[in-house]
Amino acid sequence: MSLALLLDISYAIMGAGIGAGLVAIGAGLGIGKIGGSAMESMARQPEASGKIQGAMLIIAALIEVAALFALVICLLISFKG
Repeated sequence: MSLALLLDISYAIMGAGIGAGLVAIGAGLGIGKIGGSAMESMARQPEASGKIQGAMLIIAALIEVAALFALVICLLISFKG
């Protein structure tokens, strides 16, 4: 193997690792923002807590699915190398 090919593979693996880290940070920030906003909304309007909680769980699941998809893409990039 040539040096250029080894550098390309190592850059791909490093990029996949950085991407996976960014995905984890983004998902954590998104879930935290949703949770904080939902708690604030429930404190202001307790009678709507059931609807708020249901919407919060659906949105949190969508964020987790997007994060999982991005992590799978990062893993595919790292295994391709």
